[in-house]
Amino acid sequence: MTSKEKLCDYFREAYIHSDLAGRPGKAGGLKWRQVMSEAGRKACPLCPEEKFKACYSHKLRRHLQNLHWKVYVEFEGHRMCICHLPCRQLKSSLSGDQVASRLAAHYHCVVCSVTIARKTDMISHLKRHVNKGETEASYTGSSEVSFEDPGKRYIPIGQAYEIMKELGTNVQLLPNHTTPQKSDTYFNRKMKTNRQLVFCSLAVLAEERSPLDCLDAFGATGIMGLQWAKHLRSAVKVTINDINESCVKMIRENCRLNHIRVESSRGPRHTDVAGDVEGVPIASVEVVKMDANVIMHLRPFDYIHLDPFGTAVNYLDAAFRNVRNLGIVSITSTDTGTLYSKALNVTLRHYGCHIVRTEYYKELAARMVVATVARAAARCNKGIEVLLAVALEHFVLVVVRVLRGPTQADEAVKKIRQLVHCQWCEERVFLRAGNMVEENLYRQLPCNCQGSMPGKTAVELGPLWAGPLFNTGFLRRMLFAAVQHSMDDIQALVKTLICESECTTLKSFVHGASSHANQVECGVVIKTLKKEDKSSVDQSGKRKMSDESGTVLKKVKSEALLEHPPFYYSIHRHSIRGMNMPKLNKFLQYLTEAGFRVSRTHFDPTGVRTDASLSQFKSVLTKYSVPTYTGGQGGGHALSTEETATTMD
Repeated sequence: MTSKEKLCDYFREAYIHSDLAGRPGKAGGLKWRQVMSEAGRKACPLCPEEKFKACYSHKLRRHLQNLHWKVYVEFEGHRMCICHLPCRQLKSSLSGDQVASRLAAHYHCVVCSVTIARKTDMISHLKRHVNKGETEASYTGSSEVSFEDPGKRYIPIGQAYEIMKELGTNVQLLPNHTTPQKSDTYFNRKMKTNRQLVFCSLAVLAEERSPLDCLDAFGATGIMGLQWAKHLRSAVKVTINDINESCVKMIRENCRLNHIRVESSRGPRHTDVAGDVEGVPIASVEVVKMDANVIMHLRPFDYIHLDPFGTAVNYLDAAFRNVRNLGIVSITSTDTGTLYSKALNVTLRHYGCHIVRTEYYKELAARMVVATVARAAARCNKGIEVLLAVALEHFVLVVVRVLRGPTQADEAVKKIRQLVHCQWCEERVFLRAGNMVEENLYRQLPCNCQGSMPGKTAVELGPLWAGPLFNTGFLRRMLFAAVQHSMDDIQALVKTLICESECTTLKSFVHGASSHANQVECGVVIKTLKKEDKSSVDQSGKRKMSDESGTVLKKVKSEALLEHPPFYYSIHRHSIRGMNMPKLNKFLQYLTEAGFRVSRTHFDPTGVRTDASLSQFKSVLTKYSVPTYTGGQGGGHALSTEETATTMD
C-alpha cells in the first residue's frame, strides 16, 4: 500500500468517525504526524490528483484548513468537511460520456453516509435525523464502515440492521427503510396483505405445473422471492432482480440469513461464492442486478410480479413480450393518488383514461389498470383472463393469466369500453359495444336526471375494463393455499372476494377432501375436510364420479358463466334523510328477497354489489327504513326492539 492509500484510508476513517474530520485532537494529532512523516510529498486525500498535486506537509495542512476544514458541518461532535473526490455519480452528456459537474464538491452524512452537495441541504438532512431520533449508532452499530468501492454508496456493516420476520422469513432492514427517497432497500410493512395474495396466486399456479420460472422484478429486500423459495421449495425456480447494487447486496445477506443458496447465473447454474450458507441450504434463488425491462426481454418466465415504486405501466410491454402461455402476471400499483382521482392529468398521461371522483372510485381504479394491462398484452398478440383485482388503501393488485394468440387478444380488447356516469345520482352504465355514434347517450342511463335537471348531467369515463374482475375457481384454490400456509390475515378477504365473484351472500367452501366440520364466518359457511372418504375412491386409486358430484360440477360450470355485476352502491351514500336504514346484512337479505343478485364488496365496507338499478336499490332501502323519532316528540309511539336495531354493524 502506498503512502497516499494509507493517508486516504486514514482520512476516510477519521472523516466519518472522529474529530479528525474537523481538526485533529490529541490522539488524532499523533496519528496525523506519524502518517505525515512517512514521506516527503503528500497528496490531498479529499481531492483528486489532477486538482491538487502532491506537496510538502506544511502546504498540505494549509490546503486542508483553507479548503476542506473551513467549510464544515458539525453534528454530535463530528465535523464533516467538504470532499472533492468523485464519490457522486457524474452526469452523462448527450454523447454518453461522463462530464464533471461544477457542483462536484459534496459532504458525506456521518449518520447514513449519503452524499449531499450543498451545505444547507446537509444541515436540513441532519435535522431530519435528529427529529427521527437517528444517530450514527443506529446505522452502524459499531465503528466499522465498509469502503470497498469508493465510487458507490457506503454501506454500514456490523450490527447495522433490524431483523424483521414475516411468514417465517427473516429480512434485514435499514433504519430508514420506510422512506424510499432516502433508502435503497425500501420495505413497507403495510404491504403484507399484498405479499400474501401474490404468494397464494403463485402457489395455485405451482399446483397446475412445476417447476415454475418465477421473477420478482423489483426485489428491494427480497422478502417476496425468499418467501416463494422457502415455502414452495422445488416447485419454483425463483429469480430476484433489482437494478440497485445496495439492494442486491442486501438480498444476498437475507438469503444467508434464511439458509437459502444464492445462484448467480442461468442455464448450468453455478453457485456464487457469496451465496455460501452454513449447513444444508433449504432452497436456492438466483439474484440478478439488471433493469427489469431487460431481464423480462431476455428470458421467459411462468410467473412475473411487478411492484415498482409508483406506476407499473413502463414495464407492461416487456412483461407480456416474453411470458409463457398460461402464465400469470401480477401487477401491484402504488400510485394511489393517480388511480384514486387525485391527479387527473397524471391519470390521463399514464393510463390514457378520463375519470372523476365517484363513490366506486376503487373499482374504477382496478378496471382502469386491467384495461391498461389488456392493451399491453394485445400489442404482443396475447389476451388476458382476470383472476383477481384488489384495491385497498395503499395499493391496487391485479393478477391476470396470459392467453397466447391474436384471437384471445381480440376478445380481451372487446371488453374495454367507455362508461357513462351521472353526476347527480351517480348512476352508471357501460356503453354498448360498437363504434356507431348514437344520437343521445343519456338514453342508456337508467336514471332520468337529464330530463329533470338543467344542462349536461353526465360524463363519459374510460376506457375501462368491462369484463369480470374475479375468477371463482382460482379464488377458491387461493383460499385453500392461504389455509394450508396459515395465512390467517387474508382468509377473510379471500372469502369476501369469492362471494363477490359469484355475487352471493352465503357460499360453502371446501378446504380438503371429505368429512364436514362447518364454521360460519362473515356470512360464509366453511367446510373443512379432514379425511379422504374411502368410498369415493376405487381400487385403482381414481376418484369415483357419482351422480351427485356430476350435478355439482355442472352447477359450478353454469355459475362460472354468470358474471358478477359491475360496480356497487354505498348504503351510506344513498341513505334517506330522516330515516334509519336497516343493518347491512338485513338489507342484503331484503334485496335477495326482491329477486336481485347481491353481495358485499371488499372495495367498500358499506358497499353493496347488485344487479339492481339505483332506483330499485333506493326503493328497497326506503321500504325497510324507519323514521327517526326525537325525544321532544311527546305522544309518539314507542319503537319496538326490532325497529330500534336499525343501525349498521
